[in-house]
Amino acid sequence: MPLVTNLTAAMPFPEIDPIAFSLGPLSVHWYGLAYVAGIMLGWYYARQLAGNSKLWPGEVSPITKVQLDDFIIWVALGIVLGGRIGYILFYDLPAVIERPVRAIEIWNGGMSFHGGLTGTTIAMIIFARRNRISIWSLFDIVAAVVPIGLFCGRIANFINGELWGRLTDVPWGMVFCNQYIERTNGYCPGGDFVRHPSQLYEAGLEGILLLLVLALLIYRFRALRTPGFVTGVFVCGYALSRIFVEFFREPDAQLGYLLGTNWLTMGMVLSTPMVLLGIWAMLRARRQAAPQH
Repeated sequence: MPLVTNLTAAMPFPEIDPIAFSLGPLSVHWYGLAYVAGIMLGWYYARQLAGNSKLWPGEVSPITKVQLDDFIIWVALGIVLGGRIGYILFYDLPAVIERPVRAIEIWNGGMSFHGGLTGTTIAMIIFARRNRISIWSLFDIVAAVVPIGLFCGRIANFINGELWGRLTDVPWGMVFCNQYIERTNGYCPGGDFVRHPSQLYEAGLEGILLLLVLALLIYRFRALRTPGFVTGVFVCGYALSRIFVEFFREPDAQLGYLLGTNWLTMGMVLSTPMVLLGIWAMLRARRQAAPQH
C-alpha cells in the first residue's frame, strides 16, 4: 500500500482539543458549538433576507422577523431530531436494534445531513401552514442559509478528526490524529495513514461556494422573486457537491462500499435523487413564474 508510507510528506493535523471548554463536569465540544453557531448565524442572515422587501415578489416579504424568531425553535428541533433519526436509519440501524441505548449516544456516529434535511422540511411545512406563509418562500429562506451551518459542521468534523478521507499521496494529505484524539480513544481511529481532508472539501463546496452562488442569485438576479428556484439550486448544488466529495471520503466503517463496488457509498445513493428533485424544483419555479397567456 504505497499511499500510506510517506508520513513525513503529510501536512500536520492541528493540535486542537475537540472540547472547546469545560465548566466543572460539563464539557462543551466544538461540534455542539458548531450547531449553535450555524443556527444563530443562519437565523441572523434569514432576518436580513426577510427584512429586505425588494428581494421578494411584489416587494412584500412573505415572513416577518417575529415569525422567524419563532421558527428558529422549529428548525433546531428538525435538524437535531431528523439528523439523529436519519443517521440511525441510514447508517446504524442494526447496531441500534442490537443495543437501543446507542440511539441517544450521539458520539457514536453523530448526525445525518439527509435526515436533518428531512426533519427540517417537515418542520417548515407544518410551520408554514400554521402561520399561512408561502411554503416555497420559506423553503428558499432556509435553503439560502443552510450552507452556513454546513460549513460550521464540517469544520467541527475536521477538528474532531472524524469523517476523514480515503488514502492519498497528495501534498495536502493528513494523518487524522493528535494528542487529544489519541488520549480520548486510546489510539488514532483513522490509523497512521495519510488521507484526504475531505471535511475541508465539503466545507468549501457545500459551505462557502454554495453560499456565494445562492447569494449571487438572490442579490444580483433577484431569485427569491421566483419562489422555489433558490431551493432547487441548493438541493441540486448540495447533492452534486456531496457526490463529488464522496469519491475522496472514506465510507462509514459499518457500511463500507455498496453493491460490491470500490466507489459507491450511501452518501451517493442518498444524494442522487436530490439532483433530480432540485432540477424539478427549479423547472417548477420557472414554469410558475412564466407569464400566463
